[in-house]
Amino acid sequence: MSSFNILLDPKTSPTFPIAARAALGDTQLRKNVRHATEVIQNKRARVVGEMPDWQQLRETGKQIRQHTMAHLDFYLEEFERNCTRAGGKVHWARDGEEAKRIATQLVKEHVSPDSPEVIKIKSMTTEEIHLNLALEAAGIRVYETDLAELIIQLGHDQPSHIVVPALHKNRQQIREIFQREMNLPALGEKPQDLADAARRFLREKFLRVDTAVSGANFLIAETGSVTIVESEGNGRMCLTLPDTLITIAGIDKVLPRFVDLEVMLQLLPRSATGERMNPYNSIWTGVRPGDGPRNFHVILMDNARTEVLADAEGRQTLNCIRCGACQNACPVYRQTGGHAYGSVYAGPIGAILTPQLQQLHHAQTLPYASSLCGACYEVCPVKINIPEVLIHLRNKVVKQKGPLNPEAIAMKTMGAIFRSERRFRAAQRLGRIAETPLVRKDGSGEGWIGWLPGLLGGWTQVRDLREMPKETFRDWWEKRSSHGR
Repeated sequence: MSSFNILLDPKTSPTFPIAARAALGDTQLRKNVRHATEVIQNKRARVVGEMPDWQQLRETGKQIRQHTMAHLDFYLEEFERNCTRAGGKVHWARDGEEAKRIATQLVKEHVSPDSPEVIKIKSMTTEEIHLNLALEAAGIRVYETDLAELIIQLGHDQPSHIVVPALHKNRQQIREIFQREMNLPALGEKPQDLADAARRFLREKFLRVDTAVSGANFLIAETGSVTIVESEGNGRMCLTLPDTLITIAGIDKVLPRFVDLEVMLQLLPRSATGERMNPYNSIWTGVRPGDGPRNFHVILMDNARTEVLADAEGRQTLNCIRCGACQNACPVYRQTGGHAYGSVYAGPIGAILTPQLQQLHHAQTLPYASSLCGACYEVCPVKINIPEVLIHLRNKVVKQKGPLNPEAIAMKTMGAIFRSERRFRAAQRLGRIAETPLVRKDGSGEGWIGWLPGLLGGWTQVRDLREMPKETFRDWWEKRSSHGR
């Protein structure tokens, strides 16, 4: 079972403006994304509206996450002690490459040489490091068990949403994938038909494959537990049936106390899928004779999260609980879908997380993939001020490019013009002269500019620009004053 033909990788993906322009031309994708996000948003609005203390819950969630990040080293060490005491084994990975090496070695130690296979619970962390490709390169077959991830894998596609990876696919497209990949030419198109086909396909894997790989929604420092929330039951099957369970989690997933789940398990489902609670909430602590896996490993992965933590303004990004609410609310994401972001983390959270995980060496256009409308902040269950971080990252991008980049020069020039009334008026006069050959009159005599050269052309690619007025308000006011009003 092969992985995606094209990887979502900021190092090799096209810049957001280029990718977004291509996505805007796919009317079916835009229709699918718009419909799916509207459905989720409406469900979220209903269940959030039922909560009289919703804003207090958001503030509490924010405080829990901020406290955790401020004492992250302490809680990670506490998690390691308690997980080890319960029979688990904790491994530390500095980056994605190290995490893949550890995971691959662990899988090789536990799978059958005659049938090297693993079943896998949906995990954005493993998508982040392209774990499937590493396992397959080592001769290990990977089966995604989440329905949406299964659709993506069988369709040789890429995830486009944190919570609903196949959000960009409609029912007919999913049916075609299942007909082709599962050899079911007579498959019906009802949701029940598709769910039954996936259930039959996966049930055989659940009962046969004895090694599983998972991510984690939360790690509980107080008990050394791993928490996974889901809607289908595939995670429960992967947690309980295999002999070996390998969990890969970012170091930002830790929570201090078991009681903190009371807050998070109210915030997360309402924000993610518009449900009052997740149908399946699994909490796993170490190993226990006769119950679940006999071998339990947790790989704690940094992968630049420590660098993000060191940034006083950017560190709030690590508070994210991966609900995807910001994606559903974002007008930019709703037009382009997730693939345009060139990363498994799409939408507003991807626009601030991906550049930081890449230390701004790649994905420099993502902080600009926003209108700064603030809708993402309004729906974030832990009150991450995404617009604030976007502005912070834009400033860092400009500084990283140096003082001689065209954008910096243009902004400095504009600043010099705006600081002087004389220069500002001179610029207006020059602007009227320069625009003359570009202005075209419409039927009513109004003047419009449909093309501008160079960097300014970004504006006129999607909209026309009205010509400058022949008389400014300041000119009109001075003329009026000189004539005694």
